[in-house]
Amino acid sequence: MDVAITGGYVVPVDGDPIDGGTVLVRDGKIAAVGPAGEVSVPEGVRVVDASGSWVLPGFVEAHGHIGVHEEGEGWAGNDTNEMTDPNGARLRALDGINPDDEGFRDALSGGVTSAVIKPGSGNPIGGQTVAVKCWGRTVDDMLIRNPVSVKSALGENPKRVYGDKKVLPSTRLGVAAVIRDAFTKAQDYKAKRAHAAAEDKPFDRDPTLEVLVKVLDGELPWCQHTHRHDDIATALRLADEFGYKLVVNHGTEGHLLADVLAERDVPVIIGPLFTTRSKVELRRRSLRNPGILDRAGVRVAITTDHPVVPINFLVHQATLAVKEGMDRTAALRSITVNPAQMMGLDDRVGALKPGLDGDVVIWSGDPLDVMSRAQRVFVDGREVYTFNETTGEGDVADPFYREA
Repeated sequence: MDVAITGGYVVPVDGDPIDGGTVLVRDGKIAAVGPAGEVSVPEGVRVVDASGSWVLPGFVEAHGHIGVHEEGEGWAGNDTNEMTDPNGARLRALDGINPDDEGFRDALSGGVTSAVIKPGSGNPIGGQTVAVKCWGRTVDDMLIRNPVSVKSALGENPKRVYGDKKVLPSTRLGVAAVIRDAFTKAQDYKAKRAHAAAEDKPFDRDPTLEVLVKVLDGELPWCQHTHRHDDIATALRLADEFGYKLVVNHGTEGHLLADVLAERDVPVIIGPLFTTRSKVELRRRSLRNPGILDRAGVRVAITTDHPVVPINFLVHQATLAVKEGMDRTAALRSITVNPAQMMGLDDRVGALKPGLDGDVVIWSGDPLDVMSRAQRVFVDGREVYTFNETTGEGDVADPFYREA
């Protein structure tokens, strides 16, 4: 799709703002970003006047359950946790996503155009995550990358789930042991697979261990659900033992180990931040924490953990993090460039620069002002959301309708 968005205050995020700038999208990709006099708009390209508005890249939700934990559907629409096997590495969030979840429409209204969708935290090893656009007919149409990482959980959730069943793991010791056992088996499996290949002999593949070998080989990051600082220390310990790339998810008490995380270059996806302290692990939950991590040198992404917090409130969490001391540029990066980099998606999304996908949002004003709203949202250059001033509601393009 081709479109030129002109005249707005363009905030590339990964670059200096441009007053009266132009963003040119050709064939769904950003072709040029710059001052009006430096970007030539080819004849026949649709022109959208954004004068008086702010123009930013679509936001990136780094950790959520949109589409696998559908809103208002109860049991029928919740496919987040396969809590029958502590090691669910072979499970794929991709297979449980319903693109018709209302949450995807909410995402667009909040300027969120990409989301990393993850299995839940009921298992020590939950499964494979996937990155999708927030508009499309099928998840295959929406796909950015699959898999993106593997989800794992420490702390209260898995010990509660399996403790209620009176089976392993019912303690933090047990949860760590399940993860350690799984990676030990994966190491053995990798060696046997290599030996079979060298001998040109057949080898019985194991889908669960194949995924864990990709983690060991550095192909997939390990997204570790962990809130308490002692569980974060366990996450670091396990990563040291097996040498995989660790991304802390939630990180409620990460600020207590901010210097350690910074020194080791371990990124933190922090949140959700608009919640009560509903369990012991959340007793130090604070909107100040993202700023503390950022000032210590930790790369930070903010998450809603949708549907725990509605995904369209992603930007509001960033706004209140700024109110509580976070640098505003860092806050914008925490919902754009940073999550894209953490999840290996920065070649596609997270900024306005040539070569990236044409995911562009026109805002009525500074998105960190709670009175601003997303007026028009483009995904791959296609306008998929428009705020209707007459009705006071957003109009979302119907992905099931195709012109003849």
